Amino acid sequence: MAQQVSTKKQQELQLQYSNYKNNLQQIAQKIGDVEQETEEHKLVLETLEPLPESRKCFRMINGVLVERTVKDVVPALKTNSEGLKKVLEDLLKQYQSRQEEMEKWKVSSRSWDEEGHAEMS
Repeated sequence: MAQQVSTKKQQELQLQYSNYKNNLQQIAQKIGDVEQETEEHKLVLETLEPLPESRKCFRMINGVLVERTVKDVVPALKTNSEGLKKVLEDLLKQYQSRQEEMEKWKVSSRSWDEEGHAEMS
């Protein structure tokens, strides 16, 4: 009976650990995606800024390619880029918070030894 309880507890702990790891991986993936998008915005801005404001350029909006001028596109790109930076900061804070939460959980679950048995107090 005691073996069943400790096996269940060990499985429970393993499941919680897996959930923490998966959550961290998902956040890390989002961070990577946002970083990539931020870099793309930066490259486009670097390309467009030296050009005359009246020059034609094309922009993809909701899957539709639209013709605009550099004057119209640059402010929108700057706004989007700033928004992406804010999202990135928030995701990094969320990642750190979840990582700290996981570390606290690890410490609290140390009352279980390697074999999953409760330590005697």
